[in-house]
Amino acid sequence: VLIKPNIGWDRSPEQAANTNPYVVGALVDMCFKAGAKRVNIFDRTCNDTKRCYENSGIEKIAREKGANVFSPDDWNVIKAKFNYESPMEGWPVYRDALECDTFINVPILKHHSLTGLTISMKNLMGICSGDRGMMHFDIGTKLAHLTDFIKPDLTVIDAYRVLRRNGPTGGNLEDVIDMKTVIVGVDTVLCDSYAANLMDRDPLSISYIEQAVKLNLGNADIAKADILTIKT
Repeated sequence: VLIKPNIGWDRSPEQAANTNPYVVGALVDMCFKAGAKRVNIFDRTCNDTKRCYENSGIEKIAREKGANVFSPDDWNVIKAKFNYESPMEGWPVYRDALECDTFINVPILKHHSLTGLTISMKNLMGICSGDRGMMHFDIGTKLAHLTDFIKPDLTVIDAYRVLRRNGPTGGNLEDVIDMKTVIVGVDTVLCDSYAANLMDRDPLSISYIEQAVKLNLGNADIAKADILTIKT
C-alpha cells in the first residue's frame, strides 16, 4: 500500500500546511489490520525533506505504526502515457506510486494562492519528479490528466485543522480553523468537490475539478451524490 500525504512544508501540525500526522497514523493501522504486508509513505517536498518529514510529525508516527517512510529517488521513475493528447505525456512519475497494489491519496484541505485550494488532485504533484515549476502552467488540465493516469484507489481528505488563508505554506495560527472533519471516498472528483464546498467555493471554480469533470473522471454534483455523514 502507498499512503501519499502532503509533507511538503517545514511546518508543525498545528499550522495545518501538511496532512495531520494522526490521520496518517490511523490509516497505517487500518492498512495493516486489513492485511497489508507493507505500507510505504513518501512525498516530494518543497522545503528541506528531512525537516519536513520530522517537523510535520508524520515520519515519527508512521514509523511507530510500522510504515516504511522514505524519500523518493529521481531516477526511479516511469514516464506517464495517455491514449489522448496530454501535456503530462512523458512526465516522470515515481515508480513506487505506480507499482503499489493500493494507492491512498491523503491530502490536507487548505487555501492555495494559485489554484484556490489544495485538495487531492493537487496533492498528486508530490508523486512527480521533473521540473515541478512547469506543472503550474495550465495546472488544471495537468492535474486532471495526472489523476486519470494514477487513478487513486481511495481518497482521504484531512479537514481536521484547515488553513483558510495564506496557503499553501501558512505559518500563522490565526489563519487556521478547526473543522474536525475527514472526507473519504473512491471518487476523487466528488471528494474534492465536497471539500471545496466546505471552504465556500463552487467546485467548478477550481480549475482541476472543472477539467476532471470534462474528462468524466468523477462527479462534482454533491446534491446527486450518495454521501454518508458520521458524527462522533
